[in-house]
Amino acid sequence: MTDTSGAGTNPIGRRTVLIATGTTAAVLAVGAAAPEAPTTAATGTTPAAAAAVCTLTKEMTEGPYYLDGALVRANVTEGKAGIPLKLALTVVNDSTCAVIPNALVEIWHCDALGEYSGYVGNNGHSEPDDGTFLRGGVLTNSAGLANITTIYPGWYRGRCVHIHVKVHTGVTLTSNGSFTGGSELHTGQLFIDETITTAVAKISPYSTNTVTRTTLAQDSIYDDGGAASGLMTLTALGSSTSSGYTGTLTLGVQQS
Repeated sequence: MTDTSGAGTNPIGRRTVLIATGTTAAVLAVGAAAPEAPTTAATGTTPAAAAAVCTLTKEMTEGPYYLDGALVRANVTEGKAGIPLKLALTVVNDSTCAVIPNALVEIWHCDALGEYSGYVGNNGHSEPDDGTFLRGGVLTNSAGLANITTIYPGWYRGRCVHIHVKVHTGVTLTSNGSFTGGSELHTGQLFIDETITTAVAKISPYSTNTVTRTTLAQDSIYDDGGAASGLMTLTALGSSTSSGYTGTLTLGVQQS
């Protein structure tokens, strides 16, 4: 199982997007200044999100393991073993930094042994494959926030630890728990600091993954751009590595 930006991937547009750390759109990385925002009539103040300073970056490849028909759900673990990871992803408009409610934030990633649902065996492990584990997404709330519960990803040949993400707007929820239609505004990848991954790799079941791990510095997709390239801010959920983490990031997308 090797995920590169070459053969076996679907081409995507080079749409410019904004990505920054933080649990809300107000917490954005320093970069190009955002346009001046209107003041709030009642208070005469500028909304914090719109007044923020924005960092722009490009999209990243969706890779060869994307599957249509992802389930709309807040918990994608399906009982897979691994360290808890609670994602808090905020979606904003890259022109105004205003939050975008009702955007479908979809993620997918491999399990602790580097296997993707729908493609189990590609990383050399034999396990049940229902085609849906560690795949799914939720609509952002009124604050533009999508909360998704998953596990810390493992790794496979040729790629560092990462999570794939798409942002859709205008989707229609279906009776079978999925979604149709809408516009795909962003395709990207989320990354994690190498120090944390090194600690996670020592804990079972990650420690049983014998595939040589590619680091952030060695990865062919991650460009060492920090938050501007999808590097999440992780906060420990407890006193030990096995307690898990919360991963936060703000994604800004272009709306036509």
